[in-house]
Amino acid sequence: MSTPVLQSYIGGRWLGAEGAQTLRSAVNGKPVYRTHAEAIDFAEAVEHARRVGLPNLLQLDFQQRAQRLKALAKYLSEHKEQLYAVSAHTGATRADSWIDIEGGAGTLFAYASMGSNELPSGNLVHEGPAMPLGKKGGFAGTHILVPRGGLAVHINAFNFPVWGLLEKFAPSFLAGMPCIGKPATATSYLTEAAMRLIVQSGILPEGSLQLVIGSTGDLLDRLGGADVVTFTGSADTAAKLRVQPNLIRHSVPFNAEADSLNCAILAPDVTPDDEEFDLFVKEVAREMTVKAGQKCTAIRRAIVPHDRIDAVAEALRARLTKITVGDPSVEGVRMGALASHAQFDDVRERVAMLREGAELVYGAADGFAPMGEGTAEGAFFAPTLLLARNALKNTAVHDIEAFGPVSTLMGYDGVDEALALAARGSGSLVGTLVTRDPAIAARVIPVAAALHGRLLVLDREAAHESTGHGSPLPSLKHGGPGRAGGGEELGGVRAVKHYLQRAAVQGSPTMLAAITGEHVRGARVTDTPQHPFRKHFEELQVGDSLLTHRRTVTEADIVNFGGVSGDYFYMHFDEIAAKQTQFGQRIAHGYFVLSAAAGLFVSPAPGPVLANYGLDTLRFVKPVAIGDTIQARLTAKRKIDRNKTDDKGVGQGVVAWDVEVKNQHDELVASYDILTLVAKRGQ
Repeated sequence: MSTPVLQSYIGGRWLGAEGAQTLRSAVNGKPVYRTHAEAIDFAEAVEHARRVGLPNLLQLDFQQRAQRLKALAKYLSEHKEQLYAVSAHTGATRADSWIDIEGGAGTLFAYASMGSNELPSGNLVHEGPAMPLGKKGGFAGTHILVPRGGLAVHINAFNFPVWGLLEKFAPSFLAGMPCIGKPATATSYLTEAAMRLIVQSGILPEGSLQLVIGSTGDLLDRLGGADVVTFTGSADTAAKLRVQPNLIRHSVPFNAEADSLNCAILAPDVTPDDEEFDLFVKEVAREMTVKAGQKCTAIRRAIVPHDRIDAVAEALRARLTKITVGDPSVEGVRMGALASHAQFDDVRERVAMLREGAELVYGAADGFAPMGEGTAEGAFFAPTLLLARNALKNTAVHDIEAFGPVSTLMGYDGVDEALALAARGSGSLVGTLVTRDPAIAARVIPVAAALHGRLLVLDREAAHESTGHGSPLPSLKHGGPGRAGGGEELGGVRAVKHYLQRAAVQGSPTMLAAITGEHVRGARVTDTPQHPFRKHFEELQVGDSLLTHRRTVTEADIVNFGGVSGDYFYMHFDEIAAKQTQFGQRIAHGYFVLSAAAGLFVSPAPGPVLANYGLDTLRFVKPVAIGDTIQARLTAKRKIDRNKTDDKGVGQGVVAWDVEVKNQHDELVASYDILTLVAKRGQ
């Protein structure tokens, strides 16, 4: 039986029939796939992204693209077993593959939710609020984010063939950028399997995503200033790509997430009798063995007090001894192989370099015998624990990364020395501090943060829910300074904004409102004869407004509100004490003003407004005294059509309302936004 040939997906079709490089199973060394020999026309790929993908994406808005992501996440989840079957060739255990496959789908789900909840309808994000630039309110400025009008090239590493593609694709797709994904060749067969499911689903607009198997050729030479390149891989490769002449010439944004010598610090307050001691040992051992240590976030340097080294070494040896290595299909196996035989050779070479200045605590001589038929031809590497007794003078342990199940113990005297050792990594993706003492955390973290992209503080309280040292999360930044590449990925909607173009806009409030699709204070409003709360979602227009009747605040109002709320703060009830304050008199509760304003503008009868589910940007600007008269203006500020229906099939959208409350002198006393769910009229 001939070895299957992988195909690229370029220009809306699959390319590749003639075999080239043979890719072998990491488990038994047998050929499993071959790359294709046909050259890719990258001019066609770029043209397809620009002329087909970009227009198709921009026919959708943020909300609609979020819906497509959710649908794709569900589809991949329903067909995940196909990916697990292919993933077995990479040497990954079921648990390892879960991180990659279901972690990838989970990232799509997460970004679908973020897009639905945090991004507007349309293809423009208003980064408000607008700010006055003149004294009379006729000139203002703000910021907007819009699609860049280019494409994104995503170059990924071999260790997460599915998650690596999807975690980059999700935010760029939301931002309206067509993507060209290039996985590392060694495990590209798993990325290709995921791509086949994506194409098969028919969920993405044509041109949204293309796949490159093999070299990127002259792809980077064809990019322009509107495009973006992201890279995950070695620091050396990142450095070479970053200075690619065409990228420099056109100032193409380049985001790198590179390997780093991440550390975990055992604080001096933790003793072998503490639960935190066991948490530290467990975390280091887990990061050594999950994905066979092939994680850019793995713990490479375990920094412990000198008087704890022997205890930590003994505990790690005991835990590593229990790790069964072998064919992941064999029951009981907890660690699989490295992703390729080339990776095995690389790790072996780097361990030899590290051992020139460090002693071996645990390794292949400690009974290493991978389980399963044919594993002698696989890429299995023994969990390897080293010890550098004088780490401050040992350069290699801070410069050389063995990208496998390898970690080095190193001792320190005092917190300052521990921080100095952590800093020797010259920039890391993540670091962990294990401590019981909040004072130590408060001292260490601000210093360590300068050279780390993410920091985990682990104690017994957090341990029950902690996602661990090595788990990037969609809602938190993934990336790090210096050696780690200096880039940022994930981090919630921040990642989407990386793929949008920010621009400052100046003009009258009315013009800014028209541009942003969002009411701006001072812009012209439309006082409609019909109460805005009586309008269905489709009928409402941004700028529809209601100026309410007036209400004079009385002492009875304050007394009654205090009785209902239980708020008897002296400023509201003690006339003598109130006179001694900056206000010189008793004032109304701020929340009474809020409630009274609602009473002025709410339309009480049943209608399209279904629920008030939030209040933002509340400010009490000036005090309201007994005898003051207040009036409110309610204006439709922003509409978001989330394309959702209730259980009766009635469509709904979200409307944000701007509320201004003023006194008898036309002075602003309070302002805020109300978020309401509003029904559509429908058919």
